Amino acid sequence: MGLIQEFKDFAMKGNVVDMAVGVVIGGAFGKIVTSLVNNIITPLTGILTGGISLEKFTTLIGTREVDGETVDNYLLWGSFLQSIVDFLIVAFAIFIAIKIMNRVREQFESPEEETAPAAPPEDIQLLREIRDALKKG
Repeated sequence: MGLIQEFKDFAMKGNVVDMAVGVVIGGAFGKIVTSLVNNIITPLTGILTGGISLEKFTTLIGTREVDGETVDNYLLWGSFLQSIVDFLIVAFAIFIAIKIMNRVREQFESPEEETAPAAPPEDIQLLREIRDALKKG
């Protein structure tokens, strides 16, 4: 089997194609969630914190001279917290989307037919008949 044929077989496997579609949709979904966070959740957080954005929280860790100018170095921990909030929102949104998809899939799948229990083996049937006969006595 040639290298090109092997690659074609690999690329056309269902899992690889599904994963590629998932990555593309995930990228588009990420833009939606980023917009949700930046345009809706961050302003709401600002209202709760008195107009202060998480990204504004910094800590000065030092200064240094560069070309005769003093440059401040900050630890941008507020931006890091904002990234954590973004991640949690994305994770929760994906969790909800998967939960909804699973519920829809369960509704569309045909319910399994309830099968009657199989008849007991012949020896068990014979033992039951003997037991019943002894009870009647």
